[in-house]
Amino acid sequence: MSKILEIKNLTKEFKGFTAVKDVSFDVDEGGFFSILGPSGCGKTTLLRMISGFTPQTSGEIYIRGTSMKGIPPEKRPVNIVFQSLALFPMMNVRENVAFGLKRQKLKKSEIDIRVTDMLERVSLQGYEKKKVTELSGGQRQRVAIARSLVMKPSILLLDEPLGALDRKLREHMKIELKLLQKEIGTTFIYITHDQSEALVMSDKVAVMNKGKFEQIDTPVNLYKHPKTAFVAGFVGESNKIEIKGMKGDFIITKNGWKLKKKGLDFNPKVLYIRPEAFILSPTDDLKDITRFNVKIKTVLFDGSNTKVSAIELTSKTEILISLPQNAKFENLKEGDNIEVGINYNNLKCY
Repeated sequence: MSKILEIKNLTKEFKGFTAVKDVSFDVDEGGFFSILGPSGCGKTTLLRMISGFTPQTSGEIYIRGTSMKGIPPEKRPVNIVFQSLALFPMMNVRENVAFGLKRQKLKKSEIDIRVTDMLERVSLQGYEKKKVTELSGGQRQRVAIARSLVMKPSILLLDEPLGALDRKLREHMKIELKLLQKEIGTTFIYITHDQSEALVMSDKVAVMNKGKFEQIDTPVNLYKHPKTAFVAGFVGESNKIEIKGMKGDFIITKNGWKLKKKGLDFNPKVLYIRPEAFILSPTDDLKDITRFNVKIKTVLFDGSNTKVSAIELTSKTEILISLPQNAKFENLKEGDNIEVGINYNNLKCY
């Protein structure tokens, strides 16, 4: 698969501060690539450099093999959708989508064909004459995306476009965006601090922290095989446990746990355990697991994502445990005692 975007050693320095530090990566043609990280990590600055709105201090940006050095935003084969959407309230839906094409002075017949086609692709046929102020949040989102895609950009850049929507609409729009990108085939580069958005929609995700990429991988690998402590703690939920030292094949934690862990070739400082990694009421035949007795502190009901906060009875450590979809455990309540187990393969050490 060909590379549509190549970033080489990209850096952006502001006075007394480096926002993006020597970042290199590439994006496949037709892919959905997300940059995930906390506020202030540099992801929007990176997006603005790709779009040309912010000049880089050093490094190179190539789109389809052509350097973007010195090329202004309006001449780059990219379009950008901001969280604010920046739609024109005095215009109707069709006029908003046609705006960029009119500025290019295309023939009216071509504009009509392209706008009609794009409105059908984003399921807004029949809304052409409506003012954008009359639309729902999700519909306005689709107008903004249609206005960008109708320009036929090589890359569509999206800067936290779902951030202003309520939770239920965000969940719906995640699916819509993924399906739309697959249908149209335009390369999407998506900026977000919401791990669910990145994991659900993306082919590849780059986790960004303090101006650098910690890991670039598939959503599955990011979740199951985080390469750094930051990724393990930021992507998904985890129980963080400080490590005191090693003794043979065992990790000794600062809270007094002795956990079997094979194959470590370094001395870890911290381990992470996913809530779903705990085995409730493990059977006697299970091997290579460490067993704990815990007391349920709180049941955190969330349908299929229900968890319990529990206290390990010996160390008094509070841990978060996922409840499996099993009738055997659906009646667990505050104050109940239960045995749990953890296999050494599910300990992520750093």
